[in-house]
Amino acid sequence: MTIHGSVAPGLEPVREAFAANFERTGDYAEVGAALCVYRHGEKVVDLWGGHADAARARPWQADTLVNVWSSTKTATAVAVARCVDAGLIAYDQPVAEVWPEFAQAGKSAVTIAQVMSHQAGLPGFVEPTILDDFYDWDLVAARLAAQAPVFEPGTLNSYHAATYGFLAGEIVRRATGRTLGAVLRDVTGPLGADLHIGLPASEDDRVAELLPADHPAVVPLDQLPLPVRLGLSNPEQDPARVNTRAWRAAELPALNGHASARGLARFCAALAEGGTLDGVEVLSPGVLAQMTAVAADRDDLLLGFNPQWGMGVAHNLIGVYGPNPRTYGHSGWGGSYGCADPNARVAIGYVLNHMGPELVGDPRGKGLADAVYAAIG
Repeated sequence: MTIHGSVAPGLEPVREAFAANFERTGDYAEVGAALCVYRHGEKVVDLWGGHADAARARPWQADTLVNVWSSTKTATAVAVARCVDAGLIAYDQPVAEVWPEFAQAGKSAVTIAQVMSHQAGLPGFVEPTILDDFYDWDLVAARLAAQAPVFEPGTLNSYHAATYGFLAGEIVRRATGRTLGAVLRDVTGPLGADLHIGLPASEDDRVAELLPADHPAVVPLDQLPLPVRLGLSNPEQDPARVNTRAWRAAELPALNGHASARGLARFCAALAEGGTLDGVEVLSPGVLAQMTAVAADRDDLLLGFNPQWGMGVAHNLIGVYGPNPRTYGHSGWGGSYGCADPNARVAIGYVLNHMGPELVGDPRGKGLADAVYAAIG
């Protein structure tokens, strides 16, 4: 296996840890992957290797894109925060003030903050829903507007795995008149961050084939609380669908961001630097502080641990992003993640195409974060 790219002096152990992932066998065997790390606003690790397809005929490139699942959610959080920055919305504002139809079924008092911190009581769909429905934005938004919460908003957390993106995206659309993907491009374009929600067909040649887990975790749905069942099974996600043009083209702001490791890391580096990188302001310091403040400090029903949700980002109490519990970001199903550490001013982007079996706890990414922090001391 040839590992391409570079590391700054002193960070050679990070290259070794990245290469070691390609020596794994079994469920966490690496096929293709990339890692990028910023420190103090400078790129200090830029590595890639392996293959972008199951046939191992296409080498992974520096700019290979891949569907990063819920690692998308940090970008979605920033798009909403930019609306706060512009004075179009406020986190403590009822959603129904921006999206009047949302007031149905007892939701008139549900706030934007409760939506963004997975406390809104809408963790999945009650009405039977299939993945094809996700391509009809108005249908899904109307379905969520009409649905009653399955728990009292603000009293519990249950990860809104797919619904988060539609809820956040409709708030952005009502506030700006534009889609969330378009609002995000106002950031990623000037910043030069290779991160997309709604991927043009012109970029398809750069996209890695996503490979499902060899032995996906088996979840006993009948033994789980209703909010968790809805979040996991209505509809059930299908990794094979990710490799279609329809999926890539859609805007699914909880699920289908396409990014390179460089793109994720650069985006998170702007956050780690206080909201501005290389003269491009992503968020003002005040709104960044609002977005990253802990809004919910309890265990999440679906995840099974306390993510200390902010406004769309999770904190690092379980130590998957290094040693600092105040590091924040988001991981994606199968192993990808992007995170920002505002204390050490470190940002990490890791992407891969062979999904691990678990929703949380992939050892490949944690090992890389541990190697980064061990190397920088």
